[in-house]
Amino acid sequence: MRPPCRPLPADGRFLQAIAPTPLVPVRLDAEGPTIWCKLEFLNPSGSTKDRIARYMLEKAWRMGELSPGGEVVEASSGSTSIALALASAQMGVRFTAVMPEGVTDERVLTIRAYGGDVVLVPRESGVRGAIQKAEELARERKAFAPRQFENPDNAEAHRVWTGQEVLSQIPGGLVHGVVSGVGTGGTVVGLYQAFAEAGCPVTAFIARPIAGLGCDIECCSFSPRVPGVVDGMSKLYRDADMPGRVELDVSDEQAMCTARALIRRGFPVGPSSGLNYVAAVEAARRLGPGAQVVTVFPDRMERYFSTELIQQRPVAARGVA
Repeated sequence: MRPPCRPLPADGRFLQAIAPTPLVPVRLDAEGPTIWCKLEFLNPSGSTKDRIARYMLEKAWRMGELSPGGEVVEASSGSTSIALALASAQMGVRFTAVMPEGVTDERVLTIRAYGGDVVLVPRESGVRGAIQKAEELARERKAFAPRQFENPDNAEAHRVWTGQEVLSQIPGGLVHGVVSGVGTGGTVVGLYQAFAEAGCPVTAFIARPIAGLGCDIECCSFSPRVPGVVDGMSKLYRDADMPGRVELDVSDEQAMCTARALIRRGFPVGPSSGLNYVAAVEAARRLGPGAQVVTVFPDRMERYFSTELIQQRPVAARGVA
């Protein structure tokens, strides 16, 4: 006998009608390589985290782990909370984001606009403190906890969804390099698996923003100026899963400057897109002429209006290519 499976709610569920995001060639420097960039900021909530939010909640719904009128609780100070707030609104369930104090007003207001609730923990406890509080709330309320930093469905969403889109969009269906910063690790792990399983001779390049500063509200990040790129939090990101991976250090100033250059080209992106693009240019140089390198533009600039990305006067990008 087949196990019970609850059908997804249908009324007004536009998420099931979303078309693939574009994969476009981008070259900021006329002398530099062309990089294939997945425009994930065009997802409904404005980031690539829509992928994992939809995948994890729909799976939980089918399996009976999430029920009509139920609740989702997740620790995230950024795009995942916004994506889960939207997906929860679409499915008619409640959502609570647990975040460290000090996150930008744009994020809190967006989550609340979707009907979500925000619980703040002390700034100094960071995301680790938020994770602990989210676990407590999930137990108390019997809520579904996606646990993005350890849930393999995070990477699986990109393996079976984002990666297949890229393979169908890129010329010849061939990828030589995939580049991303690591937060939960789900994006780069899932994309690498998709490309490797399809027979591509792919190398994973990990972009790291470097400033030499301490921890920020996102959690222990390499740089507090590039949100969402995290050191040591992910349980999905393991060396054995990506043999031959290469780490590329990028100054956070270069990442910010490049993000502004992309915005001036009409790409409404956040700092991590600048980080990914700079690292992808270096990856293309290392792989040599003819290499097709893929990266993602993870989120939109609107959630950074109160940060230095937008508040500071743009200057010309240095060392973009």
